[in-house]
Amino acid sequence: MPETVQQQLLIEQRVANESRSQLVAYLLAILLWGLGVHRMYLGRWASGIIMLALSGIGALTAPILIGWIPLAFVWVWAVIDLFLIPGMIRDDQAVIRQRLMAGRF
Repeated sequence: MPETVQQQLLIEQRVANESRSQLVAYLLAILLWGLGVHRMYLGRWASGIIMLALSGIGALTAPILIGWIPLAFVWVWAVIDLFLIPGMIRDDQAVIRQRLMAGRF
């Protein structure tokens, strides 16, 4: 069934309303650096919890110097995530769009 322009506009409006905010994701990533909260906000719970666990283990073991390894890994991961956030949001929007186009409002 072909969609009308009005249906497409309605779907895009719903996608904009339901998708995650890029600003919030960046604020979480920068202000709570390395804790994985931005990943949890974007729906990537498993990797967010792994990031949080690595940060905790690194912070606890930093006094004996071994903790700097997981902390360095998390910091590099957090920098890479700054470039990946727009793609994560686009992926989330694509899922929302597919759900709405399938008629599962």
